[in-house]
Amino acid sequence: MKLNELSDNKGARSDRTRVGRGAGSGKGRTAGRGMKGQKSRSGVAIKGFEGGQMPLYRRVPKRGFKNPFRKEYAVINLGRLQQAIDDKKLDAGKTVDTAALTAAGLVGRRVGDGVRLLAKGELKTKITIHVAGASKAAVEVVEKAGGKVILPEAPAPKAGKKADRAEARAKAKVKDETKAKAGDKATDKAKAKDKDKDKAKDKAKAKDESKVEAENRAEAEDEDANETPPADETPAEDN
Repeated sequence: MKLNELSDNKGARSDRTRVGRGAGSGKGRTAGRGMKGQKSRSGVAIKGFEGGQMPLYRRVPKRGFKNPFRKEYAVINLGRLQQAIDDKKLDAGKTVDTAALTAAGLVGRRVGDGVRLLAKGELKTKITIHVAGASKAAVEVVEKAGGKVILPEAPAPKAGKKADRAEARAKAKVKDETKAKAGDKATDKAKAKDKDKDKAKDKAKAKDESKVEAENRAEAEDEDANETPPADETPAEDN
């Protein structure tokens, strides 16, 4: 048997039906589409339309959702690790990481968000393995065998939207209070300035009034002096 002698079994392949090639072919004229109608035209794809009744994809219930922020891990079990160690594909004396697992063929080149270790199978060899995630049972089995599971440090928890809004409100409140205090100081300063102006006006007014009173007093004294007769001009006595 040679490569050029290989062939499919008889009937495994068949030529596609060529339509529209004359009435004698049995698929001529309307080419198996029937007469007229939307489906006989080209460029038409009626997917899911059922003539106006509720289509199937809307009749069936929908449950759950697909998390857009989900993590995609390459999974490996303890049993496969032990088998790779027994087959000399992994060196238990070195730290086992993603590169070592890929080189041993335990995971593919595309590991997504990292490798996750699960507890299926048995592990008897002491190893130190560096993975992106591990189940609690898998960690216990590795530590029981004298090994260690190194996991990445958990990121600091982010404040939620409520905390952010509360912090923003607190900052806005402090800002408003500072602004209000500055406004109060400016108002007090303006009031003090107005008060000083009023005092100056009252003082000037009092000065003007005292001046007018002095002038009136002087005029009154002058009038009294003009009306008083001289001392030597006494009225003549009647004989």
